[in-house]
Amino acid sequence: MENWLVEVFGTAKPIIAMVHLLALPGDPNFDEKGGMDKVILHALQDIEALQAGGVDALMFSNEYSLPYLTRVEPITTAAMARVVGELRKEIRIPFGANVLWDPAASLDLAMVTGAKFVREIFTGVYASDFGLWNPNAGELIRHQHRIGAGHVKLLYNIVPEAAVYLGERDMAEIAQSTVFNCRPDGLCVSGLTAGEEADLGTLRIVKDAVPETIVFANTGVNLRNVAEQLAIADGAVVGTAFKKGGETFNPVDEGRVRALMEIVREIRGDELTPSW
Repeated sequence: MENWLVEVFGTAKPIIAMVHLLALPGDPNFDEKGGMDKVILHALQDIEALQAGGVDALMFSNEYSLPYLTRVEPITTAAMARVVGELRKEIRIPFGANVLWDPAASLDLAMVTGAKFVREIFTGVYASDFGLWNPNAGELIRHQHRIGAGHVKLLYNIVPEAAVYLGERDMAEIAQSTVFNCRPDGLCVSGLTAGEEADLGTLRIVKDAVPETIVFANTGVNLRNVAEQLAIADGAVVGTAFKKGGETFNPVDEGRVRALMEIVREIRGDELTPSW
């Protein structure tokens, strides 16, 4: 199970840190005066703080593009590609892509930037704050291979934020059928929104249902709960806990990064040396 985690991240129990991009061209809150230069500078400062703090990987997302689209406009993917492209020389650790909430766009961005993984909604039907989510996993996987991105690892969010599964199946059944039918590289379990802790009971149900599949705690991991979350999960995606004051839409605080990563290093013993 851990083979690809070690291959991609250089360690078991990796911590993937979010690089939340400011609003982009076309978004309601885009700062036209600051323009893309402001977006790039903000991302650079967060990247520097996260890498200095010792995280294992980065994941770029358009977190400030509220309200989100389930099929983004081309300008969004283009803008994100520019950010990653301009900052590529500053990135010293593996990174991933998450174009909210468009799995095809996430794959496109990963392919052109060299991202090693994506996180998205690939399966299921959900009622969400952003309308009905109804992705087609078969089409998406074929798109992945058509654009030459077969090497990109896919993290399926089966408990998406701000949404509820439409159907009378329990979480264990959803996890088992997703793994059987779609062969994800990993599953993600989330709380209600960014920064909200994933329910430990749900996390345990998913992991117990598919013990050979990698499962990430996707939201709400922090100093208080990281040990119990990683006792179940095979890794975690962390955004809000690394921000100043623990607020999702604040800049990254290097001190908060170092504090959490110190606990993580103790948990896993840092027995592995990063391959990158």
